[in-house]
Amino acid sequence: MDIKLKERFTSLWTKYFNGASLPIVFFYSDDNRTGQKVKPPKTGHRCVLSDIFKVTKGKSVSFDEHSFGCFGGKKYLGYGDSFMPDFEYFLSCGIPGKLEGERYKKTPQLVKKFMKNVPSIKAPSKNIIFKRWDMLELEDEPDVVIFFNYPDVISGLFTLANFDKEDLNGVIAPFGAGCATIGLYPYMEKASKDPKAVIGMFDVSARPCISSGMFSFAVPMNRFGEMVENMEESFLTTESWSKVKKRIANDVKISKK
Repeated sequence: MDIKLKERFTSLWTKYFNGASLPIVFFYSDDNRTGQKVKPPKTGHRCVLSDIFKVTKGKSVSFDEHSFGCFGGKKYLGYGDSFMPDFEYFLSCGIPGKLEGERYKKTPQLVKKFMKNVPSIKAPSKNIIFKRWDMLELEDEPDVVIFFNYPDVISGLFTLANFDKEDLNGVIAPFGAGCATIGLYPYMEKASKDPKAVIGMFDVSARPCISSGMFSFAVPMNRFGEMVENMEESFLTTESWSKVKKRIANDVKISKK
């Protein structure tokens, strides 16, 4: 980890985002000593976001191939290559008497076509580690930076991610599970010639795992460094942003009550 970048961002974040919660990061590692290992649920399903969101409070966690309590988290973070059985029915209309459908897609046939378009990644190491920004150490090498925050903060990040772009899509919002929008998609953007940020947490099933009113903004580390360098010459220095910044301070006070 570039400690100068860590400290510079922390200072600028405090200056321009008025106490809004720090982002978290993830990276892959074979080191078993980094982060508390997440144990799989003894019974039933557990959304991976329920463990990841705890990292915003300062608790570092790690997952390996045995940690997951859902097919989605395992697949979208790189530790599995298959969907759950009958996924085409699960995401659509269900199977009467056997499987309740989420009804996020109109038909099973549409889901099958969607499944063919969903990319896959293979975890490069035994563990995936999640840490809050201020907990990062010199030996850590973040792949993706993830913000869980309220609309005013997300609007600032969205605008900053478009500040040095000539096209209309410096930020994308692909359909997918909550863990896909903070894991799979931003991680894949890392290798792009024009890496983009990903806005997410529109997944209705995963939303109860985070605070209400929050969304996610995830960006590969190689793009994030560029965003940090742009902060002090961007809109963040304007009167327009100062009005929003005051509201952020009020939201922070309310959230801490």
